[in-house]
Amino acid sequence: MTFEQILTSLKQKQYKPIYFLAGEEPWYIDQITDYIADNVLSESEKAFNLTILYGKDITINDIVLSARRFPMMSPYQVVIVKEAQNIDNIEALEVYAQNPLNSTILVIAYKYKPLNKRYKLAKLIESKGILFETKKLYDNQLPTWITGYAKGKGKNIDPKASLLLSESVGSDLSKIANAIDKLVIALGPETPMITVEHVEKNIGISKEFNNFELQKAILTKNQFKANQIIFAFGKNPKDYPIQVTIATLFGFFTKLLMYHYLPDKSPGSVASSLKINPYFVQDYVSAARNYNGRKVVENISILREYDMKSKGFNSATTDTAELLKELIFKLMN
Repeated sequence: MTFEQILTSLKQKQYKPIYFLAGEEPWYIDQITDYIADNVLSESEKAFNLTILYGKDITINDIVLSARRFPMMSPYQVVIVKEAQNIDNIEALEVYAQNPLNSTILVIAYKYKPLNKRYKLAKLIESKGILFETKKLYDNQLPTWITGYAKGKGKNIDPKASLLLSESVGSDLSKIANAIDKLVIALGPETPMITVEHVEKNIGISKEFNNFELQKAILTKNQFKANQIIFAFGKNPKDYPIQVTIATLFGFFTKLLMYHYLPDKSPGSVASSLKINPYFVQDYVSAARNYNGRKVVENISILREYDMKSKGFNSATTDTAELLKELIFKLMN
């Protein structure tokens, strides 16, 4: 089941005896866990029927004993195990999974790694409950996720604002969701659209100096603007990590290389092939005029080289300001 399907079934009160929530993206795990904790039981039922355990403090036997209790004055009890990835012998939970109580809803929050599918436990959970595995979103998936999350909060978001948010906040969905929640509160119900200006004002992103503007300066070969931005980055390396800048530019030039070799360069085909919002197709059209295929390949190689240098490999200096100056000069010339 997908994340959306699990939430839909929970809202319809279609409960399973075990929810094993695992994987690399903790936001999905937290959302499902919190929904079950907040909504399955009434406030009066929670006092006797909601148990929260922490993996670093318990054993499998503690989980089994809690799960095998019967609810008090309620059709269900909820047992939530947080930080379950800290339990070394999680596969031993199969002793309970073989015959789980239908009156218990057991939630295992097993973050940052998958459950080994070779365990008998995995097969038991798949047959009797829900085994849900999350994966980190790719960078090109973040703007779409942001748009969907904002719509769920009753807001539309400008594509440029969505891209700026993803590049500035990073790929942590919890941080992105918190940023959008902050925007929703700040803008109120009377403002239906989140714009770049709203993101810059409320999330603390510099209007002039960010990776989005640097990318724009490079693709248009605006050397003066690019130098202004990297000078600001060099003065504040903690706020503007060079690795994030390199990753952003690497993603752009990789897509630009794909663009050069597309047989169909119509806007719809470009957007579909590069997995970008149609709003940004013109950026690639403009960049292709300034950077031919050979130069794009060279730039991708340069970005790989400076990614290694930024981490201390084959570099006499790891000073962020100097590396950025060298990098941007080589990319644009």
